Amino acid sequence: MGYNAFLFSLLAVMVLHSCKEKPSETNIEDTTPPPPKIEVEVEITAQLGEGSFWDHQSKKLFWVDILGKKLYRYDPEQKSQDTFEMPSRIGTVVPQTDSTAVVALEDGIYVQNLNSGVLSLLSDVEATQTENRFNDGKCDPNGNLWVGSMHLAETEAVAQLYKVEPNGTTTSMLHNITISNGIVWTKDAKTMYYIDTPTMKIRAFDYDKITSLISNERVAITVADSLGFPDGMAIDAEDKLWVGMWNGNAVVRFDPLTGNILDRIPVPAHNVTSCAFGGPNLDELYITSASVDMTDEEKAKYPLAGSVFKVKPGVQGVPSSRFGINE
Repeated sequence: MGYNAFLFSLLAVMVLHSCKEKPSETNIEDTTPPPPKIEVEVEITAQLGEGSFWDHQSKKLFWVDILGKKLYRYDPEQKSQDTFEMPSRIGTVVPQTDSTAVVALEDGIYVQNLNSGVLSLLSDVEATQTENRFNDGKCDPNGNLWVGSMHLAETEAVAQLYKVEPNGTTTSMLHNITISNGIVWTKDAKTMYYIDTPTMKIRAFDYDKITSLISNERVAITVADSLGFPDGMAIDAEDKLWVGMWNGNAVVRFDPLTGNILDRIPVPAHNVTSCAFGGPNLDELYITSASVDMTDEEKAKYPLAGSVFKVKPGVQGVPSSRFGINE
């Protein structure tokens, strides 16, 4: 064999060996986990679904349709839902006992008997402020209801955040609010997070469990305009925040200590309004949505808007406090 022929033969062997050793790109294993599967849990065209609350004692989901003036109690095991007609727009609901719940209506705070349907007035705060209505609210670790009002025209900071004690005593805790929304407490009950939607900020406060008072206000997260508007909020067992994004088609998980986005779960609804961890292991995230404030194009793209969705996000939540119950 001549020298040139030898080199050609050697080069051919090397190329063939190289081709055998090189892994095919189609065989490279993709280790990226698939996104969590989101399901329709309650298919309904709620106008303004809101206020999701998982009652870990009764194992039922409470939520409201603000504009539809309805309170819902959903049993995921039986796939059944009880509907309670309200006399006015209902901002939020928190269970009190197995047969009662506290609700925020337009003209005040009431206790709803879930058996008889009877409403009993607890606080008539803001009954004469017709430019406002009540919106979102939850209970602190001592069982007090923190509920905020909102300006109906959504343009002026004339609303407030109130603390309503089980005996009806009502105290204004924050002033100059426009649209009061999500509110949660950390697992150690030392920090409260709160959203006034138009500010595009999630504020943090020190919470004193002995006095049920807040102090040391600061901004934990500034939400980017591209995400939508921050609405209702839940907190997980790692003290991370899950926020429904109005006009944002998603629930976003934030780290309140860094302000970073940790996760984003797309939702087949344009206006995502609230979320709550539920299920036997508190590892299912229930998500409410709205069917209002959508263009014809958005309505066609999101025919399930107004429904309640469910997803397993890979983390657990924490039990939420009932009204009047110290957890």
